[in-house]
Amino acid sequence: MAEHDPEQMQQELTDAAKNWLAMDGLWFLAVEERFGMDAALACDKLVWQQFAPSEARRIMKRCGIPGDGGLDALEIALKNRIYRFINPQSIARPDDYTLILSVTACHVQTSRARKNLPPFHCKEIGMTEYSLFARTIDPRIRAGCITSPPESSGGDCACSWKFTLEPV
Repeated sequence: MAEHDPEQMQQELTDAAKNWLAMDGLWFLAVEERFGMDAALACDKLVWQQFAPSEARRIMKRCGIPGDGGLDALEIALKNRIYRFINPQSIARPDDYTLILSVTACHVQTSRARKNLPPFHCKEIGMTEYSLFARTIDPRIRAGCITSPPESSGGDCACSWKFTLEPV
């Protein structure tokens, strides 16, 4: 494999993330068009139930993240998800038992706005995705939604999620 400079590698990863998101959006729209929004959401939830743990396990392996690593492990994993290349995010740690993830710009919501579509109500899908992702990293972690579209539209973040570490 040829050597890549860091800037080129960053662009390649950003392109891969955009392609991943485009495929995700295209299949969702195809199901929505053919079978309706409820069917598309049900299928999306099924996909995230499988993808989120799979992605978490791959990140754990690639980054050498130990199981049961708590919020420190979750923070590393969140920083290594594919969508971080296209959805800027910030992470806050207000205390030893809490992690707050804020997605400051969402490519999906921006695309929908550009197409004059209403915001995607992603809370249910996000709860599925983030809960399973976090529990794969450490079964003691619980996820909750602080805000998501359409409630968060017009603010300085697209969505915000709270992760708490609980004893098993």
